[in-house]
Amino acid sequence: MDTQCSSRKTMTPDQTKHLEFIQSVVTRMNTNSFQLKGWSITLVSALLALVASTNNIHFILVALFPVFVFWYLDAYYLMQERKFRGLYSDVAGHTEDPKKIKTYEMRPDLYTKAEYSYGRSFISPTIIGLYLSLALGLIALYLILNCNTTEGI
Repeated sequence: MDTQCSSRKTMTPDQTKHLEFIQSVVTRMNTNSFQLKGWSITLVSALLALVASTNNIHFILVALFPVFVFWYLDAYYLMQERKFRGLYSDVAGHTEDPKKIKTYEMRPDLYTKAEYSYGRSFISPTIIGLYLSLALGLIALYLILNCNTTEGI
């Protein structure tokens, strides 16, 4: 007989339902994050199309604002998702020192360690890769186009 399976505690239907609720929140946070990434790329693309059609390179600088706003929001959703994953682990009993969570209690505020911090989420590879490259790309494009327009004068 497998000792791992026999040592696992059995969960009540309420605990199982609680885990399903937490998982649905994690899924919702992940979906929000994915949609923010899509919206940021769409908005930056639209502003770059505006630059191309009007020859006004200052719209590139305008495009930086939504990049930073979406970066901030995306990091917030990732932070919340991580907190709910911590909650899930505690409710499921996957941690060595679980927090005491009542059935159906949703307490992401209990997760305050560095791994759940906003700062760590802000520089997460999944977030910084997109938004930093967008911001640096926009700044580089602005500088290149600005140098080309000033040299032509």
